[in-house]
Amino acid sequence: MPKLIAFLRAINVGGHTVKMDELRRIFESLGFSAVETFIASGNVIFETSLEPGRALEQRIEDELKGTLGYPVTTFIRTPADLAEIVHFQPFPQPVLDSAVALNIAFLPTEPAPEAIHSLMALRTEIDDFRVQGRELYWLCRVKQSVSSLSGALFEKAMGTPVTMRGINTLRRLTAKVAV
Repeated sequence: MPKLIAFLRAINVGGHTVKMDELRRIFESLGFSAVETFIASGNVIFETSLEPGRALEQRIEDELKGTLGYPVTTFIRTPADLAEIVHFQPFPQPVLDSAVALNIAFLPTEPAPEAIHSLMALRTEIDDFRVQGRELYWLCRVKQSVSSLSGALFEKAMGTPVTMRGINTLRRLTAKVAV
């Protein structure tokens, strides 16, 4: 069966604490197999014969909301998608080498040009962005705590929920699910 990765928004942040064994049980209750979590921040690896896409994301979101009592936006990617994401070079190598952080925000769909324009209006000497497909790459040249940006600002600019992961987490996850 094909392996998929679910990136969940609002897991173990903002007062929403979920134990990973509970999260695994929820995914197993949906009929998924080989369910495992990867670090306690809402990354779930699972196998299913169902096609990745909005219908599967909605099915997971409905179950999580019913079980946890609050909405959990879900972003599904395949191992191949994830490999593409981590190997994409959104900025020249010297810029990447001098940055303190590179984060990737998952989007539900490719953003409209207006959303990208709103995002680019947030660029500063500290923060830069690149959108590629359904991902937003955020380069932070200093400690993120110095930046004025947050997930809420990205969501406002993009007009959609997002969930963000650091490049090192995604590299480790990619190695784990490599086919």
